[in-house]
Amino acid sequence: MISARGLVKTYPLPAGEVAAVAGIDLEVAAGEFVAVVGRSGSGKTSLLNLLAGIDRPTAGEIWIGGQPVHALRGSRLAAWRGRAIGLVFQFFQLLPTLTVVENVMLPMDLCKTVPARQQRERARELLHRVGIADQGGKLPSALSGGQQQRAAIARALANEAPVLLADEPTGNLDSATSDAVLELFAGLAVDGRTVLMVTHERDVSGYATRQVTLTDGRISADTPTPAEGRIGAEGRIRAGGRTGAGGRIGEDAADAPALTGRVGRS
Repeated sequence: MISARGLVKTYPLPAGEVAAVAGIDLEVAAGEFVAVVGRSGSGKTSLLNLLAGIDRPTAGEIWIGGQPVHALRGSRLAAWRGRAIGLVFQFFQLLPTLTVVENVMLPMDLCKTVPARQQRERARELLHRVGIADQGGKLPSALSGGQQQRAAIARALANEAPVLLADEPTGNLDSATSDAVLELFAGLAVDGRTVLMVTHERDVSGYATRQVTLTDGRISADTPTPAEGRIGAEGRIRAGGRTGAGGRIGEDAADAPALTGRVGRS
């Protein structure tokens, strides 16, 4: 689903060029939940921005779902991103003047993927799936941090994007809420979506199927995790845990309040 070959991203500085991504080869299959970990400055967010088509590589190729992302430009790139990539951010990025259900409807309207008369019902179904169906009529400011992150995930799923990219999605959440969000991601991977999450917050080996470690813009380790065996053997995360594609994922640990302390970037 994701293939990066010889990927390089450099930035000019007064002292000379610095390589945020320094020659990465990465293959991610459909249905994998890959956690990209590393210290701040290791290149995690730079890699995610390249995969999303937000930044252009200095060198190398990126193929996602058979599309040469490195070769797309302008409106073609924007149209591809809207349909192929779901983005989840650390700070949610929900529009404050729209209700939660309207935030989820917005990508459908922008990309014209769902007829206007069907958008609200689809948004409600997605909110039900992530466990906050009763919050749809509220403004984002009325939701807890975990609920806002679930709303952001529902928005990322609005256009049935096969790839979900998440940038430090648990960085502002308490541990219980973080676990609920990670279980939600794991359930999406079980349902067949490709999930790639960058983080330096915590051990995610119980949820992700694979952990890729970056050091100075290079892959220093690429290992399967215990979750890989559990998913392969059982087809689900945790006994009695996640549901299939049509069901609800996760429970209500997301009602816990958000933490407002650390803001990690790389």
